[in-house]
Amino acid sequence: VYDGGESDVYTPQLCLDLEGPLDGEELRAACTALLARHANLRAAFLHDVTDTPVQVIARDPALPWRTADLSGLPDTEQAAQSDRIADTELAERFDPARPPLLRAALLRLGDKRHRLILTHHHILLDGWSVPLLARDLFALYAAGGQAVALPRVTPYGDYLRWLAAQDRDEAHAAWTRALDGVDEPTLVAPAAPDRTVSAARPGRVQPALPEGLDTRLVTWARSRGLTVNTVLQGAWALLLSRLTGRDDVVFGTTVSGRPPEVPGIETMAGLFINTLPVRVRLDQDRTLEELLRALQGEQAELMDHQYLGLSDIHRLAGLPHLFDSAMVYENYPVDEKATALTGTPLTLTRAETREAAHYRLMLMAAPHARGLSLRIEYAPAAFGDEEVRVLADRFVRVLRAFVDEPHRTAGTVEVLTAEERRRILVDWNDVDADSVRPATSVVEAFAA
Repeated sequence: VYDGGESDVYTPQLCLDLEGPLDGEELRAACTALLARHANLRAAFLHDVTDTPVQVIARDPALPWRTADLSGLPDTEQAAQSDRIADTELAERFDPARPPLLRAALLRLGDKRHRLILTHHHILLDGWSVPLLARDLFALYAAGGQAVALPRVTPYGDYLRWLAAQDRDEAHAAWTRALDGVDEPTLVAPAAPDRTVSAARPGRVQPALPEGLDTRLVTWARSRGLTVNTVLQGAWALLLSRLTGRDDVVFGTTVSGRPPEVPGIETMAGLFINTLPVRVRLDQDRTLEELLRALQGEQAELMDHQYLGLSDIHRLAGLPHLFDSAMVYENYPVDEKATALTGTPLTLTRAETREAAHYRLMLMAAPHARGLSLRIEYAPAAFGDEEVRVLADRFVRVLRAFVDEPHRTAGTVEVLTAEERRRILVDWNDVDADSVRPATSVVEAFAA
């Protein structure tokens, strides 16, 4: 609605490479059955019926379905054409009023090789839901499109009823306390174009972790009763503090938003996530471990109030924006070893998710079988690739200090390299005193 004329950055995409005999029409039927099974996948979002936007569930919307046979193309041309189709699917905007906000493309790459491209609007599904939905899809394919053999779906309405029953006054009070004294936003790119949402896809940089750092991080955090997420948040906060020159910083974090009070919430497909402010007050004389303990305690106090919308929190804080950087720890229910699709003759050989957000700077972290993966995404209008690589290196240095030297005080953590310090303190101050003319005032001497 806000950026009606441009591509929508909140259009995620899942690409699955499948090996084995596959019936395209049966898979299409399974996709249609998926819509029938999950009512919230058939939602339209209407703004012109009442003053408040509403969800309207369509009874039987047709799933947009595209096929292409690329099996006769040479490998390089096949890969290029496949990427072009995926890019086209990604670039096409969804109209929130025309369901379903989900479409599929099936590419034939060989006799027993296919690529399934599922594209949806983020308002339908969060990242946790994607593997659950894929599991459901292939269970339906194995069952010939019949859902009777599958477990009952917990209705999304159960979550909405829980949401409507929450004490919003109590949540307002908790967030007001948490943000008391925050009088301006924490901006890492204040000179960037003044746009809340950027249509441009972000650039990406992968920080290089020293060997064994991720293992030490997990081991140390567990030994201190801290979560890995807390340690990453603390390191991100300290980096933002150095970038902005502030001892009181705010950044966004994405929470799962799945209340344990709703039975079956962990198996539900839909949008539950919420992006919320994390406020960190960095007393430079406290140790890094003390900083983390305080941070984890403050975040724990807000857990029961994580359903409140960010726009509501902005109003409570009296600010239109609180941050332009964010981080997310993506701990999804994915079995990386389960490549055989149960009940089908298919094997999953590759899975790729494409997603983005509008924040100027965003840290993405995810655990996996080999440790921890990190990437930093950035708005090209605000940062250059080399600039973000420098920031990524600084983040790794800060993270290493938290893990290897937790008893250091926050004020003594060095984010610059020796070369950067020399450039600032020596190269940029290499002035021959004899060449400075006598001045009659401090102001003149400084100017000279």
